[in-house]
Amino acid sequence: MNLHAIWAIYVYEMKRFFRTVMESLLSPVISTSLYFVVFGAAIGSRIEQVEGVAYGAFIVPGLIMLSVMTQAISNASFGIYFPKFIGTIFELLSAPVNFLEIVIGYVGAAATKALMIGVVILITAQMFVDLDIQHPVAMIAFLVMICLSFSLFGFIIGIWAENFQQLQLIPLLVITPLVFLGGSFYSISMLPPAWQTVTLFNPVVYLISGFRWSFFGTADVAIGVSLAAIGVFFALCLAAVWLIFRTGYRIKS
Repeated sequence: MNLHAIWAIYVYEMKRFFRTVMESLLSPVISTSLYFVVFGAAIGSRIEQVEGVAYGAFIVPGLIMLSVMTQAISNASFGIYFPKFIGTIFELLSAPVNFLEIVIGYVGAAATKALMIGVVILITAQMFVDLDIQHPVAMIAFLVMICLSFSLFGFIIGIWAENFQQLQLIPLLVITPLVFLGGSFYSISMLPPAWQTVTLFNPVVYLISGFRWSFFGTADVAIGVSLAAIGVFFALCLAAVWLIFRTGYRIKS
């Protein structure tokens, strides 16, 4: 394992993030505040509690998931797409670095950025509501796994994309709607039975449910199912990345 190469890629990606650190961290603070103003004040005045949890606190895990997923995908996809765009990817591929070291460097940096933004949103949320995290270790584990999984997914998107428009296609048209429809701001038990069944086909439901359980001890689906969903998604992304480097799909051509 070439640790020097991993560290070089990781540091380079993190330096790019810190050059715009104020904009990167200020944006989630503002968006989180706006969500609390709109959802917490407007809707929270009509829905005081959901499953015994104050509505303002109930939406916090969903807010964190929304930002973490989109930021992890965005950072990882741009991180690998830009070297493809300017042609430096060939220098990286010709260096004595294997695909696993490349993935660890880029995905690790993207996951770190997403994790930092998740922590910033959590701190911001505590300015608006009182949060008592019942399972802090599980919360951290869920957050880290989701950051890593969606960073891997973003890495795949960055390799697949042929232009900058395609980088935003899946996050905007697929991930964001799935998060909103996956119980981010409500419990799926509030839906009619038929729609509850339909919602269970949304994979994001299992991620948000497990993450919310780590906060409040309540979940829409069993915690074991949520853990299995994250594990399966992570494994599928790893398999896809291995296949991409094995075949050279949109990297060597």
